Amino acid sequence: MLQTSTGDKRFQELSEALMTNSTLTALDLQKKSIGLNGFLALAEALNTNSNLTTLNLGCNLIGENGARLLAQALKSNSTLATLELQLTCIGDTGAQMLAEVLKINSTLTTLDLGYNAIRHNGAQALAEALKINSTLTTLNLQSNSIGDDGALMLSEALMTNYTLTTLVLQKNLIGNYGAHALSAALEINLTLTTLDLQSNSIEGNGAHALAEVLKVNSTLTTLELQNNKIGDDGAHALAEVLKTNSTLTTLNLRGNSIGDVGAQALGEALMNNSTLATLDLQDNSIGDNGALVLAEAVKANSTLTTLIFEKNLIGFDGTMALILARKINNIIITLNGNNLIKDITVLTLSKAFKTDSTLTTLNLNHHSIANNGSRLLSEALKTNSTLATLNLDHNMIGDNGAKALSEALEISSSLTTLELWSNSIGDNGAQALSEALKGNRTLTTLELWSNRIGDSGAQVLAEALMTNSTLAILDLRLNLIGDNGAQALGEALKTNSTLTTLELQSNKIGDKGATALSEALKVNLTLTTLELQSNRIRDSGALALSGAFNTNWTLITLNLENNWIGDNGAQMLNHVLKTAICNILH
Repeated sequence: MLQTSTGDKRFQELSEALMTNSTLTALDLQKKSIGLNGFLALAEALNTNSNLTTLNLGCNLIGENGARLLAQALKSNSTLATLELQLTCIGDTGAQMLAEVLKINSTLTTLDLGYNAIRHNGAQALAEALKINSTLTTLNLQSNSIGDDGALMLSEALMTNYTLTTLVLQKNLIGNYGAHALSAALEINLTLTTLDLQSNSIEGNGAHALAEVLKVNSTLTTLELQNNKIGDDGAHALAEVLKTNSTLTTLNLRGNSIGDVGAQALGEALMNNSTLATLDLQDNSIGDNGALVLAEAVKANSTLTTLIFEKNLIGFDGTMALILARKINNIIITLNGNNLIKDITVLTLSKAFKTDSTLTTLNLNHHSIANNGSRLLSEALKTNSTLATLNLDHNMIGDNGAKALSEALEISSSLTTLELWSNSIGDNGAQALSEALKGNRTLTTLELWSNRIGDSGAQVLAEALMTNSTLAILDLRLNLIGDNGAQALGEALKTNSTLTTLELQSNKIGDKGATALSEALKVNLTLTTLELQSNRIRDSGALALSGAFNTNWTLITLNLENNWIGDNGAQMLNHVLKTAICNILH
């Protein structure tokens, strides 16, 4: 896909090229500040171009005039299949113009009109077009304001349309009335497979209507209802239909005020359902009682592959029941994020995965795990040979917890990713982790951002980088690292041959540190990304970094946003941007 730069003159040149080009099939022009003259030239090119199939014009100020030009072009264009117009300010009038074209266009299959302030009139026009159009398969109307009336009009169109497979109506002020209307359409429609109604105002009554139609509908496979208000009553209605429905594979109910009663009903349904593969119950109010029933369902169900429980109220009993259920039926159960897991739960959890031969990812962020929990996890990790990813961000691990985990890291034969950001880890914790890195041969990603690591911690980590031969990503942003720490890391980069990404943004690195890193870049052959935004680098540091690109041919991204660089430094970096391979951001 070709991405272009801004300016109407450039678009006029591009449009002239499109008139004769015979190979380009996808063109991405989002966020390019196209003006009316640019759209006029582009529309003229679409009249004659016979190769372009995908055009993305999102985040441009197209407005009604631009929509009129596009509509005219689509009347004669015979190849464009995907048109993306998110955030283009076309409004009802623009939607009406495009709807008229849909009545005669026979090539467009995907139309994205999200975030365009389309209301009643625009929805009505699109609905009328859908009654006639026989090629469109995907219509995205997310984040407009069509309301219940718009939903009613679209539902009437669905009763006669036989090509649309995906309809996205999230964030559209649709309530129970609109849900009832769409349910009536689903009773007749034979093609729609995905209906996205997330972030509307659908309550239990609307969920009941949708549940009733799912008893007879035989095509819908995905129903997105997250962030509505269906509650236990709506969950119960959907659970009843899951006992007999044989087509739905994905049901998203996150953020719906579902408690134990609704969860228990869903659990009982899963014991009989043989098609649902993904059930998302994140961000509800499910406690142990609901989790226990769902755990029993998981044991009996043979089709569910993913069950998401983040941000509920599940405690020790529910957590352990789900863990044991997972061992019986190899299902992905996500429990992280504000469930009531503390050190006592970690104790039993660690015992469980000491012998678990299938667990590869464990996410325990936001669980108030402190020193004792870290120690228990460390002991389990010493014997576990399958866990590859451990996420412990936003806990209370501290230096002592880091030391405990380091003992396991040093001998681990499977762990590749360790996330420890936002854990109050200081230089002592960094010291322990660096010692572990010297002996570890599997870890490729270490995230330590938003901790309390200063120059001393950076220096010991740098020492580890001189001997470690596997770490590819090291994230140290939002710490307390200054020039001394950056200088140590620079020295390490001169000999390290595996690190590809080093994140040092939001520290206290000045010109001396930047100069040291620039010297490393002159000889380093593996680093591709260096993040230095929001530090204290001035012109001198910028000049040093720009000089490194005379010999460096591997760095792809250098981010210097929000530093103290003046005109001289900017001019030199601009020169490098024109002459070097590196893509300098900001």
